[in-house]
Amino acid sequence: MVSYTSLSSASPGTPSPRTRKRQVLAWASWDWGTAAFNAVMTTFVFTVYLTSESFGGEAHASTVLGYGIALAGVAVAVLAPVLGQRADAGGGRRKWLGINTALVCLATALCFFVFPRPEFLLLGVALIALGNVFSEFAGVNYNAMLSQISTPATVGRVSGFGWGMGYVGGIAALAMVLVGFINPDVGWFGVTSADGLNIRAVALFSAVWLAVFALPVMFAVPEMPRQERAAGIGFLASYGLLFRRIKAIYKTSPHTIWFLLASAVFRDGLAAVFTFGGIIAAGTFGWSLSEVIIFAIFGNVVAAVGAVAGGFLDDRAGPKNVIVFSLIGLLISGGVIAVLGAEPQSFLGMQWSGDTTFWIFGLLLCLFVGPAQSASRAFLARLAPEGEEAELFGLYATTGRAVSFLAPTLFAAFITIFGAQRYGILGILLVLLLGLLALLPVKAPGKVQRAVVPEF
Repeated sequence: MVSYTSLSSASPGTPSPRTRKRQVLAWASWDWGTAAFNAVMTTFVFTVYLTSESFGGEAHASTVLGYGIALAGVAVAVLAPVLGQRADAGGGRRKWLGINTALVCLATALCFFVFPRPEFLLLGVALIALGNVFSEFAGVNYNAMLSQISTPATVGRVSGFGWGMGYVGGIAALAMVLVGFINPDVGWFGVTSADGLNIRAVALFSAVWLAVFALPVMFAVPEMPRQERAAGIGFLASYGLLFRRIKAIYKTSPHTIWFLLASAVFRDGLAAVFTFGGIIAAGTFGWSLSEVIIFAIFGNVVAAVGAVAGGFLDDRAGPKNVIVFSLIGLLISGGVIAVLGAEPQSFLGMQWSGDTTFWIFGLLLCLFVGPAQSASRAFLARLAPEGEEAELFGLYATTGRAVSFLAPTLFAAFITIFGAQRYGILGILLVLLLGLLALLPVKAPGKVQRAVVPEF
C-alpha cells in the first residue's frame, strides 16, 4: 500500500505535509477520472465496439481508427508546447486543465450518437481522436503540476501513485460498466444491447465519471503566478520564443532534448499497447466484449502494482533504469504473443492455448507499461526548469505526437500488408525496440544539469 506520508515529505519553503498530502490525493483523482476515457473508451470497450463487424469489418475499421489517431497526433504536436508555454506564462495551468478536461467529457458524451452502422464509423473515430487531442492538452498541465506537489526525493513515488490511481480507476470504471451495461440483458436504466445502446450508454457514463473525479484537483492545487511580460506575447510570437528556448535547452542541457526524442518513440509504443490491446484480444483471439473487460480489470490491477512499485524503484535506482528494464520486459512479453498467436502451440515443454498465451503474457505487458510511463514523467520533471514545467511537458507531448504516427501507422500497415490483425503486434514491438535503442545513450537525471531558458 502506498504511504501518503512518504509521498508528502516537504522540503523548506514548500507546502506542509498535510497540505501536500491533500494535493497529491486531489491530483491523483484526475488520473482516476481519466481512466474512464483511457481504459473504457479508447482501449477496452468503445474502440472494440468501433472496430467490430457493425462498422465494416475489424480490419477496415482498425485501419481507419489507426489513421484517425495518427492525425490527432499532428494537432497535438503542433499546438501542445505553445499552449503549455502560454499556460505557464499566463498563470492558467489549472484553468486550461479544466477547460480541456471539459472538452474530453463533451467528446466522450457525444459518442452516444455513434450507432452501430458503417456510416457512423468516421463520426466515432473523429470523436475518439478529438478526445485524445484534448486529453493530451489537459495532460500537459496535469503533468506540469507534478513539480508543484512533490519534492525531488518523492517525485518518482508521486508519479507512480498517480499512474496507479489511474489504473485502479480503470478497474472500478470497467467493473461498473461490465455489471451495469455489458453483461446483463437489461442493464441500468433499462439499457439493452439493441442498436448498440449499452455501449453508447457507456459513453455517457464515462463522461460523467471523468467530470466528477476531475473536480478535486481544481480546488486543491493552486494556480501558478502570472508572468506579465511573457503573458503579453502573441500566439504566433510564442513559437519564436519556443524555438529560442529549445535552442537554450539544447545548449545548457542537451540530454534533455535527447530524452524528449527517445521517450517520444517508446511512449508511442506504450500508448499503442493500450490503444490496440483490447482490439487485438477481440479480433485476433476471438474474445467477447465481456471477456475483454474481465481481462482489462485484471490487467489494470497488475498495471497499478507495477506503476506504484516502479515509482519507489524510480526514487532509489533512477528513472532510466526503470524504463530500460520495463521496455525489455515489454519486448519479451509482446514477442511471445506475436510468435504464439491464437492457435494452440507447444511452448516451454507445455501445450499453450491462445487464451493462455494472452492471459499470461498480456498481463506481463500490463505489468511493464505502468513503470515505463510513470518513470518517463518523473524523468522529465527532474529536468524541467522551475516555473516552466508546462512548456517542457508541452514539448514532451509534441515530441511524442510528432512520431505518434509510428505505432498506429505500422499497426495499420502490417494489417494491410499481411491481411490479418495479428501482425499489427509486430509494428508495436518495432516501435518499442527503436525507443529502447534511442534511450540507451541518454544520461539520467543527476548526471546532467537542468536546462536554463530565457524568460522571453
